[in-house]
Amino acid sequence: MSELALKVENLSKCYRLGEREPYRTLRESLARMFSAPFASRPNSSQAPAADTVWALREVSFEVHQGEVIGIIGRNGAGKSTLLKILAKITEPTSGRAEIRGRIGSLLEIGTGFHPELTGRENIFLYGAILGMSRAEIRRKFDEIVAFAELEKFMDTPVKRYSSGMYMRLAFAVAAHLETEILLIDEVLAVGDGQFQKKCLAKMGDVVQAGRTILFVSHNMQAIQSLCKSALHLNAGTITAMGDSRSIVSGYLASLSSMRSEKTWPPQSAPGNDEIRLLQIRVLDENGRDCNICPSSKDFYVEIRFLANTIYPALCVGFDLVTAEGTVVARSYQTDPAPEEWPQTQIGENRWQCRVPKGLLNAGLYYLSPKIGMHNLYWIVDLDAILQFEIILDHGVSPFWNVLNEKNRPGVIAPIFNWKEVR
Repeated sequence: MSELALKVENLSKCYRLGEREPYRTLRESLARMFSAPFASRPNSSQAPAADTVWALREVSFEVHQGEVIGIIGRNGAGKSTLLKILAKITEPTSGRAEIRGRIGSLLEIGTGFHPELTGRENIFLYGAILGMSRAEIRRKFDEIVAFAELEKFMDTPVKRYSSGMYMRLAFAVAAHLETEILLIDEVLAVGDGQFQKKCLAKMGDVVQAGRTILFVSHNMQAIQSLCKSALHLNAGTITAMGDSRSIVSGYLASLSSMRSEKTWPPQSAPGNDEIRLLQIRVLDENGRDCNICPSSKDFYVEIRFLANTIYPALCVGFDLVTAEGTVVARSYQTDPAPEEWPQTQIGENRWQCRVPKGLLNAGLYYLSPKIGMHNLYWIVDLDAILQFEIILDHGVSPFWNVLNEKNRPGVIAPIFNWKEVR
């Protein structure tokens, strides 16, 4: 067994509602980091009052050197808080984290870079904070810039970067500089699809290099492909930890119980002041809620949302996910030709997406609603809100009719045409 890279014991974090954590200067933060390289010191403050919320509660786990651990859970489960404590951005209320090695982190956009400094200056600053010499940083510099694809903007202050540019530079710096432990929080939440693939490929290289990684993501497919192990956080506590595939399956099953419709009241619906998701449901051809859908019939995904502002870059859609966490497809209203897009109206909007018959194989599937600004940021990004089942019945061949999901492999089950060629 390899040596421990990280040991977390009874870690808890309590926030007092309406109260901000004390502000620290960069100098104070650096002094604190280097004065305690091996442990996050517990804060034995007075007992929390009634107007508090526990982001983490008695969390304990160990990570060995070279392990890649996925961290999954609903929004608000405590995932980001855990990484912030490990990155020494915030202090725990109680408990401790023993850290052996230099930590690099890629947390939410806006963390880690000084907005007034240029991209070039921030790379050298970040490396210096990690304890690297200028010569070491210079050796990596060209590789970082090429990966981020920001050669023209290296001497521009990062406050003028778009969120996508910022994310590209932040990921390139975190992945290329030499740290023993890497903390990554939702690296795939921003950026275009091509760069997301590039990030996943680089993370695969980092894994092969034997670095220790804690990876927070809502992308269950990425969790399973990159991480051997995973832990499931729920309401600040660990509910399960083990093989990533079994943890992901259990997590998805915990989110839905054969529910083909979900509605939120407008005042508490997911989203922001401009866009709110009111309802998502699965319907059959007659417009009825559909828990069990025959593969011989079309079914429909209906999304109802409230718009107080019209955005040209608005993307409304969903991920179709298997019970194992594999994303079968992602669909947006902007996928067809522009003249076919439904038009956003001020007030309530109701859009439907037809999923054609004869496509999916038998099994359980989940729907994860997605609303965002194209290639910029998510407004709604929810995991496995709905669950439904596909029954395989669209074949007319006598051979087909004796098949089921156990002897027909694959996520999809289309019938292709064959012909004799002479």
